[in-house]
Amino acid sequence: MERNTRQRGALRRAFQRADRPLSTSEVLELARAEVGRLGIATVYRNIRAMLDEGWLATVSLPGEAPRYELHGKPHHHHFHCRSCDRVFDVPGCTHDLGAGLPDGFTLHDHEVVLFGTCRDCADAR
Repeated sequence: MERNTRQRGALRRAFQRADRPLSTSEVLELARAEVGRLGIATVYRNIRAMLDEGWLATVSLPGEAPRYELHGKPHHHHFHCRSCDRVFDVPGCTHDLGAGLPDGFTLHDHEVVLFGTCRDCADAR
């Protein structure tokens, strides 16, 4: 069992406040606001521990390093802003992806990633 250190607490709060998938560098930046001398090795070690304990889940995006989000969210998809590189949750699922499958195919799961520009980046233009 891992100790609940000041660093671990800052990392947990970073995920909770952001409420979106975070890269390791985003976690480091957000948690350093609370624990200034936090290092990237500590971030990786604690993310691994939080994954092992089931507190975090991995978000895999094509061609990207993994991001991490709070475990246990209902089914949802992700939006990846091509301008700022942030990833956001898209709640739910809008249509039946299995409807277009060829005869005899069975859909077991799916992942949808939307790409575009987030509101902050669109407003900045």
